[in-house]
Amino acid sequence: MRQFLLSITAILILSSLVSARPQHFEVKPVDFDTIRVGISDPRSRYYYPVLMEKYLSNDTLLGYEDYRYLYYGYSFQDDYDPFRTSEYADVINELYYQKEYTRAECDTIIKYAELTLHDNIFDLSQMKFYIFALKEKQKNTLAAIRQYKLNHIVAAILSSGSGTKEKPWVVIAPAHEYNIINLMGYVATGHEELDNNIDYITVEKKDRNSPEGFYFDATRIKQVAEEKYPD
Repeated sequence: MRQFLLSITAILILSSLVSARPQHFEVKPVDFDTIRVGISDPRSRYYYPVLMEKYLSNDTLLGYEDYRYLYYGYSFQDDYDPFRTSEYADVINELYYQKEYTRAECDTIIKYAELTLHDNIFDLSQMKFYIFALKEKQKNTLAAIRQYKLNHIVAAILSSGSGTKEKPWVVIAPAHEYNIINLMGYVATGHEELDNNIDYITVEKKDRNSPEGFYFDATRIKQVAEEKYPD
């Protein structure tokens, strides 16, 4: 059931991004110094307290560049932990494998998704489950807003590169590497840590022309981990 949910969400997200990508955002390197300055300046449109307030209030006027500053700027916040997990994330794992859901079960998924996201704001897996449960409850407006937010977070990551060794995708949490892999409809089969903080995730090939794996830049993760966990 979980893979079914991931596949459905992947189709929705990637079809949206493929059509929007040429018009709305470009693939370019992540300049963390520029982002740090932008989110720290109260005069900047990317000033982080204001940006986060808009995000939490479900502001759908935030664009792709706003989300780049929101996502990568989070790594400069005091509560950022690249290995952050919520105690609520795995409480109802068994529900995700069912074929059908009652309204009460959907309410339970919504409840724990909200609790998890309160603890770990960029938990992409819980975002997907949350959207699924909202749609099951026919709360379509809220589901659309949440889908918009998820689409744009994924777009921020995809805009950082192409998943190749030369242009890896930049992430601020190890789990996001697997989220991106799943959203593209691939199944991860292995993980390697290469030089220069590059992670390489091998995948099951869809056909003879599909890639054998994708590359991710975990530099920011390693930097913060060394600061917070020096031992």
